[in-house]
Amino acid sequence: MILEQTNPLARAPLIDPFGRDISYLRISVTDRCDFRCVYCMSEDMSFLPKRDLLTLEEIDRVATAFVQRGTRKLRITGGEPLVRRDIMSLFRSLSRHLASGALEELTLTTNGSQLARYAQELADCGVRRVNVSLDTLDPDKFRAITRWGDLGKVLEGIEAAQKAGLRVKINAVALKGVNEDEIEQLMRWAHGLGMDLTLIEVMPLGEIEPGRIDQFLPLSIVRARLMDSFTLVDDPYRTGGPARYVRVQETGGLIGFITPMTHNFCESCNRVRLTCTGTLYMCLGQEDAADLRAPIRASRDDAALHRAMDEAISRKPRGHDFVIDRRRGKPAVGRHMSVTGG
Repeated sequence: MILEQTNPLARAPLIDPFGRDISYLRISVTDRCDFRCVYCMSEDMSFLPKRDLLTLEEIDRVATAFVQRGTRKLRITGGEPLVRRDIMSLFRSLSRHLASGALEELTLTTNGSQLARYAQELADCGVRRVNVSLDTLDPDKFRAITRWGDLGKVLEGIEAAQKAGLRVKINAVALKGVNEDEIEQLMRWAHGLGMDLTLIEVMPLGEIEPGRIDQFLPLSIVRARLMDSFTLVDDPYRTGGPARYVRVQETGGLIGFITPMTHNFCESCNRVRLTCTGTLYMCLGQEDAADLRAPIRASRDDAALHRAMDEAISRKPRGHDFVIDRRRGKPAVGRHMSVTGG
């Protein structure tokens, strides 16, 4: 049982130096994944020793501290979050914040491989929507992109999620020369099943075998191509994340564009990211971080944790500055996306 901590700071909202309320926490519960997507991981990854990871109880404790400070949305990520042992105990515990009204939304980003197993239990815990990462509907190409993935299992997971009443959004990374000719097909498929589609530019995070300059496809090009065949109307819909949406008149569905490279989305950033080791990143595109594991392991009282949170948020930058450049031999940020969490 998680004991709620009382602290004078707990009622003070977290506000960064630029006046942005920090109301959205993304939590990576593991750096491990059952895929090895070519834009995310090296094929021969070295994973963290289990002793370095926060326990699920410690993750709950940090998440609760953020909820006490005004966080209204929690997203559970990985690696692949559903491969973390006993992960549903965390969802069951966090669901109490939904029941109390302190939390507006508890969501999940997943590769879909385990969704068939967990979809109904997620719905029972108050999860109402999930994001599924899926870059292609071609089984061979899917295996090539993910290295280890089985498209059939992902499609089964999506079907199970919809049967459980979960709203599913598809996330696709736009990859030059890989899936750029499939984006219209992905859109028609997703919209035909009542799912929105969000497209994401590849980001320079972590050392991987292919060069990202060869993977990078500006979404401005993708949007222009879609406009040759479809009517795209700007839509005010927001999920709390960085995507900017258009509605496709011909299908009735939404397409989101996440453009960290060609047009950053920092001006209204209300997000911070907690890694599975208790490191808090105030910006996805910068290395500055705060250690929250030390204060929670030093004391059962949360006073030191709240002080560490305040100090961290006071350093949140105005924005990131991702660059993909042939002259640079290294990524803009050394850690892999699987470490920070999607």
